[in-house]
Amino acid sequence: MIVTLLAEYTASKVKVYIDDEFAFVLYKGELRKYGLREQMPINHEAYQEILREVLPKRAKLRCMNLLKARDYTRAQMHLKLKQGFYPEEAIEEALDYVASYGYLDDFRYAGEFIRCSHSRKSRRRIENDLLIKGISPDIIARAWAEWEDDGNEQDEEEQIRKLLQKRKYDAVVADKKEMQKMYAFLARRGFDADKIRKALGSF
Repeated sequence: MIVTLLAEYTASKVKVYIDDEFAFVLYKGELRKYGLREQMPINHEAYQEILREVLPKRAKLRCMNLLKARDYTRAQMHLKLKQGFYPEEAIEEALDYVASYGYLDDFRYAGEFIRCSHSRKSRRRIENDLLIKGISPDIIARAWAEWEDDGNEQDEEEQIRKLLQKRKYDAVVADKKEMQKMYAFLARRGFDADKIRKALGSF
């Protein structure tokens, strides 16, 4: 294996290419430690140590630092590490590590998202937001079920009424064009069609 290119990535980091393919990112001090130079072979033991020890350890620390600020889904954290040019093996090891301690839990994330959003977003909107964040439909369904089993319920009709009040909608004087515009506004937010029509006609 030949180090074919060392391309500066930041002031302290370098992208390492081996046999003309991108391999990983290292700090400049690590380049010196492992004696990596362009057009020179990389020692097999050094290569394995970087892949199996250096990068997984760094990926774990990156996860922990990110999770100090806020929660992430597994998919979101995977993307963050991918953007940091970590190899897939290091990413999966890091994700499994933080998940094993309960720091990364899509089910908990979904449940908390539902708890914080149920009074201001439609169920469809919440589910779509969670799907975009990379949470599976099965986990979303289980999170809803647990939330409802705890005695909670969502009042989408009340949400619609509040939005209509905020927009100063008056069913008595609204013409067809205004009604259609309001219908589209609510539909984009994922509210049920029957609930929208009922609200627009009786508000």
